[in-house]
Amino acid sequence: MIYSTATLPVNAPGQTRLTRSQAWEGLVQKARDARLFFPPDECTRSEIVGESPSHLVREATILGSDLTEIITFEANTKITFFQAISPREGAIINELLEDERGELQLRFHGYLGLRGKVPNGPEEQAAQAWMDSEKGFKAAIQSTLKRTRGLVAEGRI
Repeated sequence: MIYSTATLPVNAPGQTRLTRSQAWEGLVQKARDARLFFPPDECTRSEIVGESPSHLVREATILGSDLTEIITFEANTKITFFQAISPREGAIINELLEDERGELQLRFHGYLGLRGKVPNGPEEQAAQAWMDSEKGFKAAIQSTLKRTRGLVAEGRI
């Protein structure tokens, strides 16, 4: 089983400040269309194929893998991406919270396994190391916040 987490401030010094509402809307837009938030060619398809008041069903192609995710929302707080059809099983969570000083933080964490692979085997260990690295969840948070700021500047949030 892979467990990885990273938390970064939403409003680091020198960056345009985002409100909780703006950061939340960025996360919602990411859930609805992942292509807006990935580098070019990493997400080539992102389509909502089902929707209800409690969740979305999204089909996407990310890093060459076809995925079906059930995405749930806890308003202004948390979005959970359940891996229904994917090389992974489990959930990835994007969460807005405040630190002890009341500063807005964005945390990504995941509880995942790799389908068809030995639990805690070499493939899962490599995935764990990548998610924990500067290229994993930390980079995903940074790019999500950067893209959200861009959408705010464009007047789309």
